[in-house]
Amino acid sequence: MSSTRVFVARLAGCAVFDPVGDRVGRVRDVLVVYRRNDPPRVIGLVVEVPGRRRVFVSIGRVTSMSGGQVITTGLINLRRFAQRGGEVRVLAELVGRGVQLRDGGGSATIEDVAIVESGLGEWTVDQLFVRKPRSVPAPFAKGATMFVRWGDVIEQTTGAVPQSAEHLVASYNELLPADLATSLLELPETRRIEVAEELSDERLADALEEMPETAQVEIIAQLDDERAADVLDQMEPDDAADLIAQLPTVRGEHLLELMDPEEAEDVRFLLSYDADTAGGLMTTEPIIVSADATVAEGLALIRRHELAPAIGAAICVTLPPYEPPTGRFLGMVHFQRMLRYPPHERLGTIIDRSIEPVGPDTSAAEVSRRLASYDLVSLPVVDENHRLVGVVTIDDVLDYLLPDDWRSADHDTTVPPRRRAAAPAARIRPEEGR
Repeated sequence: MSSTRVFVARLAGCAVFDPVGDRVGRVRDVLVVYRRNDPPRVIGLVVEVPGRRRVFVSIGRVTSMSGGQVITTGLINLRRFAQRGGEVRVLAELVGRGVQLRDGGGSATIEDVAIVESGLGEWTVDQLFVRKPRSVPAPFAKGATMFVRWGDVIEQTTGAVPQSAEHLVASYNELLPADLATSLLELPETRRIEVAEELSDERLADALEEMPETAQVEIIAQLDDERAADVLDQMEPDDAADLIAQLPTVRGEHLLELMDPEEAEDVRFLLSYDADTAGGLMTTEPIIVSADATVAEGLALIRRHELAPAIGAAICVTLPPYEPPTGRFLGMVHFQRMLRYPPHERLGTIIDRSIEPVGPDTSAAEVSRRLASYDLVSLPVVDENHRLVGVVTIDDVLDYLLPDDWRSADHDTTVPPRRRAAAPAARIRPEEGR
């Protein structure tokens, strides 16, 4: 992705293209979230698609922002954009705000905001273009302009600002998902729901994945259906399936209908298996490549910042298609093995064929035994036609084997693992709402 600094005012109106070069819309705004000690982080773009519908495009789907155009990867979710608590639109809300210069230079007004890529797939606010008040009252006179860093200014506020749920969210911004979940669970129930409603979909999804299912259900039960579906879209399919299985059947099915069709399809697939089987434990989103992919391409894939370590530990090699259920499963290549070969080496030539895949109906006990016996962190799952349908990772197995309240120091170790009932199949249809 281009590391060139991008000014949001110039980005507005730029065309957005999909990977094959078709135009899907135009940028209308940039969405950021504040952080306690660092500049705001960009979480996505507000894009206007045909029909004047505004949708949200995650910054993780943006591969390039340069030359007056934006290139995205994958399909765009066409649900109507809905701003969440803690999210700030740069053009609509940040531009035009008053600030005080920390060096004692007085006040100024933000006229533009520059964002820059701070890491792979991560963008942050870098500079502000500000204008100071004009020094003389002459007609058409304008004040001096300058570029300043985010940390060099203080935003102006009117009156005292109470410690609202939004400010509490900002204080949680740097917490890891597990710590965020713990902090939420320590709050009184009413306060917990208030903070959950202010969290972005992605952050709330991360926290829910680290909570006991009883707490997950309590929070989801307090969210309206569209918001709940948006949060489920952001969860790992296996975690979303576990949560939906705990809800009343009617609401669970309704949420599946509201979810993104692709995400819902994965969740329905997982719900068709018992929780104590490989199919019930697996994730349907491993890294899958062709045998012709190179070591360099494989290493680039596992470097993605949003990838869980257990998923990034190995790459699955299959025949086309490369979405589960794939073509015939050929084997796995572990990242350590890739490090021993030159970048141009084809992955098909270094496959570890000693790892025997399991079937979806393989018991959780057998999956656990294999992972432990062969010191593996993931195990491929194939169907009767030897097509890859997913992988079971060590964290999935640990989460299954440990009691629901393992996060508590005084948990009862006699609590049996959870079980999940299958959800009925239904047609998927797109809905509005991010």
